[in-house]
Amino acid sequence: MENKENATDAAASSGGVKLNGLFAFKEGMATVFNEQGEAVPVTVLRYEPWVVAQVKTKNSDGYDAVQIACRPSKAKNGSKALKGHAKSAGFENGAQLSREIRLEAPVADAAVGVQVSIDSLKKGDVVKITGRSKGHGFAGSVKRWNFAGGPASHGSKFHRRPGSVGNRTWPGRVMPGKRFPGHYGDEAITVKNVEIVEVLQSEGVVMVKGPVPGARNSLVKLVRG
Repeated sequence: MENKENATDAAASSGGVKLNGLFAFKEGMATVFNEQGEAVPVTVLRYEPWVVAQVKTKNSDGYDAVQIACRPSKAKNGSKALKGHAKSAGFENGAQLSREIRLEAPVADAAVGVQVSIDSLKKGDVVKITGRSKGHGFAGSVKRWNFAGGPASHGSKFHRRPGSVGNRTWPGRVMPGKRFPGHYGDEAITVKNVEIVEVLQSEGVVMVKGPVPGARNSLVKLVRG
């Protein structure tokens, strides 16, 4: 117990515990200029305070990870189980968001109730970003899978259709995984080797180079390595 309190005090004095990643909310895109005067397109991410809600270890859970929570929930929306789980982290009525960051090794400063520092990432870091892409509803195979389609001239009767999909007598069926029309988007997308352009601690802003999947205000995950 004394070691846990010492870790909490040490993390609080250093501005929070530093992990190998963060969760942030997408704001939109902008342009900044680097030291060479070159215009760099960036995505602006808004960081809100995340608090450690649970520390997982290989002995107790089979792997090392830190569960973090954000945004207090209303009393009417939190179940008894969620309230009890997040109460020790400072959320009396539970948390709206709860996520997990895997660790290669336990973090000494990680303790329940400690805030995650935005300094977990710094300028120049290379991260992989995971977000949920925008949903586009039902789409045909040309838009969804970039099929070429048929001739555009009159009389072809084959413009934006998927074409033949069957087989011969054997196996006599359509094989699983065939690219058909269907729900387009709204899926987890991971972009690797994304550079952190700037971290503004006072403003709670993280800028990354290039576009990030997802709609505005959507939650994205940034992890080093």
